[in-house]
Amino acid sequence: MAAEAGFGVVPIEQARTLDGLDLFKGLLEGRYPAPPISRALGFNLLEVEAGRVLFGYTPVFDHYNPLGTVHGGIAATLLDSVMGCCIHTMLKAGSGYTTVEIKVNYVRAMTDRTGPVRAEGKVINVGSRIATSEGRLTDASGKLLAHGTTTCLIFPI
Repeated sequence: MAAEAGFGVVPIEQARTLDGLDLFKGLLEGRYPAPPISRALGFNLLEVEAGRVLFGYTPVFDHYNPLGTVHGGIAATLLDSVMGCCIHTMLKAGSGYTTVEIKVNYVRAMTDRTGPVRAEGKVINVGSRIATSEGRLTDASGKLLAHGTTTCLIFPI
């Protein structure tokens, strides 16, 4: 399947040459294509700095579960993404990561009336092989919707 304009993946050969912060600054500035999942779920990168990322998302009816709220997997995916990406901003060129464990706590349901939400990830610790971070999902008024933690494995790519 061909990449659509503005979406794609950074070729692994190029990704190996970038440290994580440079990669995410390039994504934010549009120098690199946004990953396809951001289009599929409707979220975007709003801010990035070493050890921290912020994504935006607006809940939509198409993401509802049978109970009439946005499926919890959307919140989990947003948190998994920001918690992993904030770790990625701390990695040297030639390093990658994968989620080993994720813990999500749901506080409030999202609906298509919730309005824009923010998912923020912050690094707790980055070691040579293991990293941990935390994430918070909040509505426009700052009310907590969900929060979580993750452990990621760091490896050479």
